[in-house]
Amino acid sequence: MILTELARAKVNLALHVVGRRADGYHLLDTLVAFPPIGDRVGVAPANAYALAVTGPGAAALGDTAPADNLVTRAAVGLAALAGRADVPVAITLEKHLPVAAGLGGGSADAAATLRLLCRLWSMDPADAAVRDLAGRLGADVPMCLASRPLRAAGVGEVVTPIASLPALGILLVNPGVAVPTPAVFRALDRRDNPPLPETIPSDADALLAMLAEARNDLEAPAIRVAPVVADVLAALRDCAGARLARMSGSGATCFALFDHEGAARAAATAVAAAHPSWWARSAALGGDGGSPPA
Repeated sequence: MILTELARAKVNLALHVVGRRADGYHLLDTLVAFPPIGDRVGVAPANAYALAVTGPGAAALGDTAPADNLVTRAAVGLAALAGRADVPVAITLEKHLPVAAGLGGGSADAAATLRLLCRLWSMDPADAAVRDLAGRLGADVPMCLASRPLRAAGVGEVVTPIASLPALGILLVNPGVAVPTPAVFRALDRRDNPPLPETIPSDADALLAMLAEARNDLEAPAIRVAPVVADVLAALRDCAGARLARMSGSGATCFALFDHEGAARAAATAVAAAHPSWWARSAALGGDGGSPPA
C-alpha cells in the first residue's frame, strides 16, 4: 500500500511583523493560502526506514543528509508518539518547489509526511500531540499541517482556519535565488507594525482591496538582501490582468493574483518566455483550488 499526497506551497498573501519575543522570534499576523502547487510525498510500509528524494528539485537537497531532512524528523517524531521503536516506512519526496524560496517547501513536506503517516498508523493529525510535534519541527509546519486557507499568529503556531477564499488565479515566480530568512529579519527596519484587519472578506474584489492595503513587511528587507526580488515584482505587475503582486514569506518567490486561473496561466507563459531561467507556476486559488488535503 502506497499513500501519496501533494505537499502544497504556503503562500503568504499578506504578512505583518507585529512584535518580537524575548527569545528573538518574531511575532506575525499573516493570511496564508495553499494553492495546488507543490512537492509530492509518498509513504509505504517497509522493513526499515528509507528516504528517496527525486524530481527536478532534488539536486538542491543533495547536501542534506536524510537524517537532517524535515521529512525524516517528522517521521521519527510521529513514530515516537505512536510508541514505535522504529520507523518501518519508505518515503519518497518528489521535489518540485524551489528551496529557501518563501514557500515553506520543507515545512509542507514535513506536514504531508505527518498526515500520511497518521493515515497509515490510524492517528489523528488534529490531535494536540501531533500539532505540538508540528510546532517543534518548525514555525511553518503547524499551518502547513492544516494546508487550507488560514490566518496565523504568534510565530506561526496559532492557526485560525478561514472558511474559504474567493476563486482567483495565482502565479508564483521564483528567480532561482535562495534568500536566507535570518538575513531578511535582520534587515527589518521595524518590528512592531499594526496587524491585519480583523475581518477577512470573502468577496473577491473586497479581498483584493484589503490585500492592497496590507503588506508583506519582509518584502523591503528581502529586496535589500536580494535585489532581484524587485525585478520579479516588476515583471508580475506588468502581466496582463494582474490585480496584485507581492512577495511571499521571506522571498524570493513572488506571486500575482488574477481574476481567474486562465489569466494566471497566460501570464505564466509570458513570464517563462521573457525569463526562461525563472521558475513559474500557475493555479486556481480559492474555490476548489483552495480545498484542504483529503
